Amino acid sequence: MKRNMIFTLLAFLCFLLQSTLLKKISFGGITPNLMVILISSVGFMKGRKAGLTIGFFCGILQDIFFGDVIGFYSLLYLYIGFGNGIFRKYFYPEDIRMPIALIAISDFTYSLLCYILQFLLNAKFNFGFYLKDIILPQMVYTIIVTIAVYPLILMLHKKLETQEKRSEKKFV
Repeated sequence: MKRNMIFTLLAFLCFLLQSTLLKKISFGGITPNLMVILISSVGFMKGRKAGLTIGFFCGILQDIFFGDVIGFYSLLYLYIGFGNGIFRKYFYPEDIRMPIALIAISDFTYSLLCYILQFLLNAKFNFGFYLKDIILPQMVYTIIVTIAVYPLILMLHKKLETQEKRSEKKFV
């Protein structure tokens, strides 16, 4: 219960930072995707169900405030969280390469699906421009921010794990 409340607050915080502060410090209109970092991290730390849940919640937030259609970002983030949850069995807290790789792939997939579903279907075929000027710079920027943000999420995860194990021992 405590974990759910903390990650809900963290989702709100990431949403607020991404939609306000990070827009002000963007490079060429490119901002890192904190929501993808959070969803991917929760997915491979806690599994498919947790990734799916946080992905859906973050997507609903983005749909309500910025989406044209309710459910578009929810489905994208939901699948990203579920996909990262598949890799839970390979999660080792000491290894940062796996989370960075998964977050990079998740951000690339998110951007590519946004292009396909929002631009390509509207007959905007300039994929080379979109890839070179939007998808790849956003992915690099997200990876750089991941190096700073991921250890904080990992530290929070470890702290919550120890508290949950301690409270489990009290009831056994």
